Amino acid sequence: MSDNPRIVPIQIEEQLKKAYMEYSMSVIVSRALPDVRDGLKPSQRRIIYAMHELNLKPGGHYRKCAKIAGDTSGNYHPHGEQVVYPTLVRLAQPWNMRYPLINGQGNFGSIDGDPPAAMRYTEARLQKITMDLLQDLEKDTVDFRSNYDETRKEPEIFPTRIPNLLVNGSTGIAVGMATNMAPHNISEICDAVVALIDNPELQPLDLLEYVQGPDFPTGGYIVGKTPIHEYFETGRGKLKVRGKADIEEKKNGDEFIVISEIPYMVNKTNLIEKIAELVKIKKIEGISDIRDESGRQGMRLVIKVKRNADASIVLNKLYKYTQLQNTFSVINLCLVDGVPQILDMKSMINEFIRFRHGVIIRRAQYELRNAEDRLHLLEGFRIALDNIDEVIATIRASKTTPEANENLRAKFGFSERQAKAILEMRLQRLTGMERDKIEAEYNEILEKIAGLKELLASRELQMNLIKEETMQVKEKYNDQRVTQIVVDTGDLSIEDLIPEEDVVVTISHKGYIKRQSVDSYRSQGRGGRGLKGSKLKDEDFIVSIFMASTHDYILFFTNFGQCYWLKVYEIPDGSRQSRGKAIINLLPLREGEKIEAFVSAKNLNQEDKYIIMSTKNGLVKKTALNKFSNPRSTGIIAIKLIEGDELIEALITNGNDDIILATSHGYCNRFNEEQVRAVGRNSQGVKGISLRNDDEVVSMVVTDPETTDSLLSISENGFGKRTDLSSYITKNRGTKGVITLKTSTRNGKLVSLMKVNDDDDLMIVTKNGMIIRQHVCEINTIGRNTQGVTLINLKNKDKVFDITVIPTNNNEVDVIETKDGDSGKEKE
Repeated sequence: MSDNPRIVPIQIEEQLKKAYMEYSMSVIVSRALPDVRDGLKPSQRRIIYAMHELNLKPGGHYRKCAKIAGDTSGNYHPHGEQVVYPTLVRLAQPWNMRYPLINGQGNFGSIDGDPPAAMRYTEARLQKITMDLLQDLEKDTVDFRSNYDETRKEPEIFPTRIPNLLVNGSTGIAVGMATNMAPHNISEICDAVVALIDNPELQPLDLLEYVQGPDFPTGGYIVGKTPIHEYFETGRGKLKVRGKADIEEKKNGDEFIVISEIPYMVNKTNLIEKIAELVKIKKIEGISDIRDESGRQGMRLVIKVKRNADASIVLNKLYKYTQLQNTFSVINLCLVDGVPQILDMKSMINEFIRFRHGVIIRRAQYELRNAEDRLHLLEGFRIALDNIDEVIATIRASKTTPEANENLRAKFGFSERQAKAILEMRLQRLTGMERDKIEAEYNEILEKIAGLKELLASRELQMNLIKEETMQVKEKYNDQRVTQIVVDTGDLSIEDLIPEEDVVVTISHKGYIKRQSVDSYRSQGRGGRGLKGSKLKDEDFIVSIFMASTHDYILFFTNFGQCYWLKVYEIPDGSRQSRGKAIINLLPLREGEKIEAFVSAKNLNQEDKYIIMSTKNGLVKKTALNKFSNPRSTGIIAIKLIEGDELIEALITNGNDDIILATSHGYCNRFNEEQVRAVGRNSQGVKGISLRNDDEVVSMVVTDPETTDSLLSISENGFGKRTDLSSYITKNRGTKGVITLKTSTRNGKLVSLMKVNDDDDLMIVTKNGMIIRQHVCEINTIGRNTQGVTLINLKNKDKVFDITVIPTNNNEVDVIETKDGDSGKEKE
């Protein structure tokens, strides 16, 4: 190691890392990324400021772009005129800028990709909208810094009234990061600014009420709203943009595809060349000619379709294989307080509001200082005019101007500035008219100072001023959207793509669930053997079967008293023989947790609906349906269960229904639900039926008190019957009930009780997975205290486990099978 103190040993890795980081931040902050406040990169800001210094105002004279580029490069941006000029050109191109900031004269290129003329041939001046970026620049609204050689001062930012970053967007590639921000309609953005000031609690997606989405200068379409929602919420999204193309048919039958708008940042010449190439290699067939008829009236790209081709198919292929449909990836990366950040829509607007708030305060402070300075001079003038003879005598008695200044200050108490202003005052100010002007100005300044102080003391007034100036911007530059937003089929939710139909949902003891079409179960006669319904594992059996619409919600109630949500279409569709999918893969069930009851509903926000739950020990609980309208991934508490009790059923009621509880020993109790007070989710419930020894509740029915339907009872050995509901007298909650089906060795225990009518179909499921469907009208209606008839023939010690009711489908094919097993032929 050298002893030379000028040689400092360093680690090469650390030095490279440090140097690269410094270079990266220099590129990010000083060149590539826009500032969230005025939406400009340093090079763009310096070009505009150089033009401002050259007094190139809208409506004024143009100057050569060579002069503008030279001044920008020489005074502020020392990277060469050849770097500055392309930036200047882009700021003037209406197909790149939604609201161009520079008014160019001469050849500034074209959407075909033609390059601009050399800077010595082109001229430019500022646009009207650019002056709103520079408004109040001279009022100490922003900080200035030294230029690269410290010979001049340049603004760090413009005090813009225009949300320029949002209305014009920005693109840039830095080191390790890039920005690609979409332009928007200025009227919509102004409305969003005002709305967010009025209600700071608005969420990013709430702003969609004011801002429909990007508004590209080249028009066209944005296909689908989901990507717009994504970048509103996250600052990132992939937009599908599509050119505007119409199919025109001539009188002779010829068809033409006319493209009048193309996607943003797509080169028209390249698009034509790509179409021609695809036609040549026969990837797109049906095109006989391509003509570019664009002119002063706008873009018109005409594609002639062959007589034997379908123009719609050709157009769809153009969308698929060319940039007529393109992707615009939104990355809202910009500098916030000098740090690169990706912002959502709300944050970007909030940053602009925060910046404008600071500008307004600094402007008010500047104007207050100037007003107070002017008031100070006017106060001196008023004193001098009131004592004009003495003032003149004092001045005449003085030998020199400094002596006169000193004598005036000593005699009248003037300040240095007041005395100097009085000495410089012209004699014409002594006339009566001039005296009145001074007095009027004095009063005007007093009012202005009072207004400025009031403004500086009130945040509400400051916010109102931001809103007022924002609406002035909207009125000045108000225009219509040029980009339309259309629905994409890929933008639809899964539910929109699934037809609404009734399906049968089955759940097995081992926790497998599936759905299948109702039509997959053909109707059979009473006493038939049924069809194989599920291919189940050993010792598994069906525990529940019910019918729902594919668009319904299913609320799953578990033995832990929890409730979970699923849409019916989220349940896998299976064949009659398939086992289905494990519920644990669809719901976040905990260890030992299993499904005990189910409720299906299309709308969970119905205030006049309730869920009635019943337990094995005879308790019932009533809770408003809307208490279950906010799904959570981890589920919610539905009922508080005491030890040894289980939830056996949950059904929806309208607040005035009758409840019927049935027990395994064949008893049931009917009472009106008004006897059960609605309670919250985390409660136990009240007694619905008093149980006899070793008895338990197995079923619950909800029915209209005025209904003429019947109750169907079925036992575990396949015996069942129908009984008129009128046979069940409404009693008080908590009584022991009456017999609904005689239980015996022949019948076995009662399995289920269900309300039916003659138009229904009945589906019976057994533990071994056998399923039979039959018409309810085939089952005789008999009294309560009877045993019933055979509804399904069981074998191999099989048992009935559950039943469900299905509305009749008149178009289905019935398989008629006699009780003795003789099969009839199929008939409509």
